Amino acid sequence: MIQKSLMSALLILCLVFTAVAQNQDEIVEQIVLEATENSQIEEMAHHLMDVIGPRLVGTPQMQHAHDWAVETFENWGITARNEQFGEWRGWERGITHVDMISPRVVTLEAMQLAWSPPTPEGGVEAGLVIIPEVSDEEEFSAWLPNAEGKFVMISMHQPTGRPDYNWEEFATEESLEKIRQERQDATRAWRERIANTGHNNRTLVQALEEAGAAGIIMSNWSQGFGTNKIFGAGTENIPTIDILLEDYGMLYRLVESGHDPVIRVRAESKDHGVVPTFNTIAEIRGTEKPDEYIILSAHYDSWEAGTGATDNGTGSITMMEVARILKKIYPNPKRTILVGLWGAEEQGLNGSAAFVEDNPDIVEGLQALFNQDNGTGRVVSISGQGFVNSYDYLGRWLSAAPRDVTQHIETTFPGMPSGGGSDHASFVSAGAPGFFLSSLNWSYWNYTWHTNRDTYDKLVFDDVRNNVILIATLAYMASEDPEKTSRERRVLPINPRTGEQMTWPNPRTPNRRGGLN
Repeated sequence: MIQKSLMSALLILCLVFTAVAQNQDEIVEQIVLEATENSQIEEMAHHLMDVIGPRLVGTPQMQHAHDWAVETFENWGITARNEQFGEWRGWERGITHVDMISPRVVTLEAMQLAWSPPTPEGGVEAGLVIIPEVSDEEEFSAWLPNAEGKFVMISMHQPTGRPDYNWEEFATEESLEKIRQERQDATRAWRERIANTGHNNRTLVQALEEAGAAGIIMSNWSQGFGTNKIFGAGTENIPTIDILLEDYGMLYRLVESGHDPVIRVRAESKDHGVVPTFNTIAEIRGTEKPDEYIILSAHYDSWEAGTGATDNGTGSITMMEVARILKKIYPNPKRTILVGLWGAEEQGLNGSAAFVEDNPDIVEGLQALFNQDNGTGRVVSISGQGFVNSYDYLGRWLSAAPRDVTQHIETTFPGMPSGGGSDHASFVSAGAPGFFLSSLNWSYWNYTWHTNRDTYDKLVFDDVRNNVILIATLAYMASEDPEKTSRERRVLPINPRTGEQMTWPNPRTPNRRGGLN
């Protein structure tokens, strides 16, 4: 009798496991079908990148993006809100137009930096000077009156506009070695030139502004054809303009050869004073364990050079699409699923750090956070972020995803905890399981990361869809997992540079008043 009862119990248990597995397979199959047959990512990408545009913190475009996301989530039946975490300097880009008008006429490819002051109405015409070679700060101070009324060029002249890979493909060994040495020597010499002024990059532009310069001209080449990186201006009253390598090099050579080029700069921008800054949070409430959380994480802001397509429009629309699919396929999750579209990441993970600081209950209840931030490519690497048992639960969750989605993924367990780089680090530093889903390169660092070429046309939608399927599956599995994830931390190794044992990263203190005195 006992044996028959045991056999019956085992049979029932086997049937239960089979039913669970079948249900799991069905959910994943529906996720795949919805992601491939009814994808919304192209439409979202068009609206976010083409219609709204770049999303610099403090700009009207950033606010438009937050409002559009809330409206989009609510149209899908998902509760969403904008949570203010601070204030920022409000600014709005206008027209940037730069022409060389002597010794010949040509329109230059240029852009004012974020938060740059405008030119006077109608623009400014002026000649150019290059930061001089001086022996010390005293000699530079004696030179400073030469900057008055001129545009000052503060970037080195690149010896070549061809990226390394182009030289490696076509150059002779001798020519390749020669150009590498020229670039190395030019970089060293320019660093010495700046250092001899007695200033760093920040104080140099302040000194030039105080000396009465008409504006600052720079070129922050991104090591790719036609790509420059555009960050923030350090001037208060005069414009700071980035000119692409090709045009900057031409101007530099004309100045050096004594042909005295003159440029006309028209740079329009608006100062909007103090404006609120937000995270957009969407929520699908859990039914069994509502106080435990899965967070779909991506920073929503961008720099202004392009339209923030791969940094981080792709991560943002991926998490939005995952939420849409889960709401449709899996509307009653066991745990609460949140979407965090973080603000002001580019200025130091401020939105996510503020969320961690303001929501200790959510951090305490975090089952897992999945963060995607480095471009349009399919996920190819996941680290356990220093959590000892991360292999056990991440391994289970990954095994449920389709093989063609996971076949390129390399995992590292337990890995090392991230202290920065992207928003998962805000959670990891608080001891919560946040995971970075690292993407295939697609020439991200030199061609789209913070550059003027980070635009819609660089998106690879097949790879983005791959990531939607992966993350939706991970979120579903994390929600269904009967166990709470372990937070046991590894013993960190000795730092070979210092000889001391490494320590877990400390939580960041968010900047809640960005660009404001």
